[in-house]
Amino acid sequence: MSKPLVAALFALAIAGAGAAPAVAAPATATPADTARTAAAPADTKAASPTLQAVTLAGTVALSNCSGSVVRFPNSLDTDPALVLTNGHCLETGFPEPGEVIVNQASSRTFGLLNSAGTRVATLRASKIAYSTMTDTDATIYQLTSTYATIRSSYGISALTVQDTHPTAGTAITVASGYWKRLYSCAIDGFVYRLKEGDWTWKDSVRYTSACQTIGGTSGSPVVDQATGKVVAVNNTGNEDGGSCTENNPCEVDASGKVTVREGINYAQETYQFPACFTTRNQLNLSASGCTLPKP
Repeated sequence: MSKPLVAALFALAIAGAGAAPAVAAPATATPADTARTAAAPADTKAASPTLQAVTLAGTVALSNCSGSVVRFPNSLDTDPALVLTNGHCLETGFPEPGEVIVNQASSRTFGLLNSAGTRVATLRASKIAYSTMTDTDATIYQLTSTYATIRSSYGISALTVQDTHPTAGTAITVASGYWKRLYSCAIDGFVYRLKEGDWTWKDSVRYTSACQTIGGTSGSPVVDQATGKVVAVNNTGNEDGGSCTENNPCEVDASGKVTVREGINYAQETYQFPACFTTRNQLNLSASGCTLPKP
């Protein structure tokens, strides 16, 4: 979904899982993408005073993507911590259209970063709590550590997921644990349907053009600069003007009109998740107010 760096490496991880677009962001950059990254500032938090509150603390690096340690408004310090990333970053391959994965065992590891982007710990999953690429593009892992343990051991607090719909015009930062880099822009608006290949996402976030996210930023938290809360998860962008194809998502409005915005990047809202995780951060898709797709 977010621009690929080397499709072959990620293809190895999903061999035998069925046809899947080469759109996830694998672990090794091509020389061209490495050059693009090297040419840009390693960290843009000094670009504007409004970015000072947003750092890389609490973000994580996956083998092929970015992510973050997150909590919900009602999460307790003693609850098992959660990591948020994309559905297309799942280690077992892309979920098929219509597929929802819940409570599946996983021992995946994540590199926890501090505010400067230094890796301070390796965290481990106990399970995939939820993953899908239907209507949204998100995976939530449950960890073997609690929030309290992570904070006392490493001085890192989880990012809180906002439980209300984001607002157009909001200044945001996309924080990539994979690249240890921050991207600053604003929410340009919302897309009724965002279609890429076989996948369709609802009510997606469209960035202003300043957020030129690249491969490896998939799964990055999208943080409201004013509140420090997560309002979305970064997932894709239109690379070269293609229409509704792999790496070239298109916008479809309620009347079916298709719009292509070359070079524009997108994210999936996360405000729906707090209602679906209840006591002890356990997934409950039958909870009141939970609207996430079900298996």
